[in-house]
Amino acid sequence: MRILLAEDDDTLATALQTTLQRAGFAVDRARDGPEARFLGQEGLHDAVILDLGLPGCSGLEVLRAWRAAGVRLPVLILTARDAWHEKVDGFNAGADDYLTKPFHPEELVARLTALLRRAHGLPPGPLRAGSLTLDEGRQEAQRADGSSIPLTAMEFRLLRLFMLHPGQVLAKAWLEERLYDEGHALGSNVLEVYINRLRAKLGRDSIQTRRGQGYVFLPGEGA
Repeated sequence: MRILLAEDDDTLATALQTTLQRAGFAVDRARDGPEARFLGQEGLHDAVILDLGLPGCSGLEVLRAWRAAGVRLPVLILTARDAWHEKVDGFNAGADDYLTKPFHPEELVARLTALLRRAHGLPPGPLRAGSLTLDEGRQEAQRADGSSIPLTAMEFRLLRLFMLHPGQVLAKAWLEERLYDEGHALGSNVLEVYINRLRAKLGRDSIQTRRGQGYVFLPGEGA
């Protein structure tokens, strides 16, 4: 999944990028309000972590502009301010959650994960699809019988996307956009390599290729 991080503090942004990447997210960075506003309207991201104190225009102004333009991205606000009325302003502008600095990185990841679950209409708790459960802390899958399926970092990212959209046709370009940030170039067959690796672990029929359309994850067939 691909996250937009709008934060002007280089030290904090670098630490957050590392935390998020370790948690299996691709991360793009915006350093000011105008850049954040532009990137958030591109349709490439699954959620936004938005600092209120951005230069150029504030995070609150960016959020209001997104909502006015119909951008429905889940937004987690970061702020050093803890006045209750500022939180109310953020929620009224369209924020989905709030985190006050300083905070623990683990709390940020937990809140972001919960936010993404709600955005997909899923209940709280572990991500499940068919007989599979995804342990996002350990980055491994578990079958109904309790046996574990070890995953590489990219296999974990890919399986999480499939488990969030079971039975749906996902285009190759769409998958690639959410697996990689703007700093990574893709080879033509890289995605197919990872899909074949997942098939070897989950079952040949767990991921079907729809020629000219993309891929479909069917957890009940082989997984």
